[in-house]
Amino acid sequence: MGSHGEMGPFFTSGPLWGNPFLRWRGEPNTLELRAGKSGPELLLQPTGPAENWFWRQGIGEEHSISGYFGHRRDPANAGLGFPGGWSARSWETVTSSLADFLGPLPAETVALGMSVGMPVYGRTDDGAPLLFDIACGERLSIACFAEDDAAAAALGWGTVADHPVTAERWDDDDPVRRVDAGGPGEPKGRALAEMLVATAKAVGVREPAGLIVGGEGTYVGDYRVTYYGLGLATG
Repeated sequence: MGSHGEMGPFFTSGPLWGNPFLRWRGEPNTLELRAGKSGPELLLQPTGPAENWFWRQGIGEEHSISGYFGHRRDPANAGLGFPGGWSARSWETVTSSLADFLGPLPAETVALGMSVGMPVYGRTDDGAPLLFDIACGERLSIACFAEDDAAAAALGWGTVADHPVTAERWDDDDPVRRVDAGGPGEPKGRALAEMLVATAKAVGVREPAGLIVGGEGTYVGDYRVTYYGLGLATG
């Protein structure tokens, strides 16, 4: 489930709003369901060459691999290889990777028929408390658990009164600060990413390595998901 890296040398890149797909992996051949220019497409291709291309990606440089990829514990996935990853080395990289991830996320989750719940922790001098909760199904909502001294309101966070649809995910007053970014095609990825990074800095997260995707966020239904494109640590 999902996609990672570029499709070439076999295929061109997918649409700008995202590259969701479902893959049925067999030993000789793989069947993929993708979003084509005129609608859904089914592609049949040899398993070996395609997986060799994907596996060789992720060389450690920033943005060397993008997207996310999930797999199920199924006998057909025995021997499935996974590419390496990379780590963000600057706040600008974190901002761009979060923007690329958040902007198309509702379109991808709707297309895949799934929902994502991703806690993000922030390492400060006082530990690594929960900082954000990214929730996305038909709509993208983000909660902020930062202390009031982070001036969350000034950074763009609202309350349940401002974003009433978020009450479907969180109680009215816990967390106090949250934002509803909308459904497919609506989230402003760059603005959301800038707000998250500014908030992380305000609470004392000193470097990109201090932003940590909670390990519980890597379980999406029956799938174990790796978020390659974020460049953030997972713990």
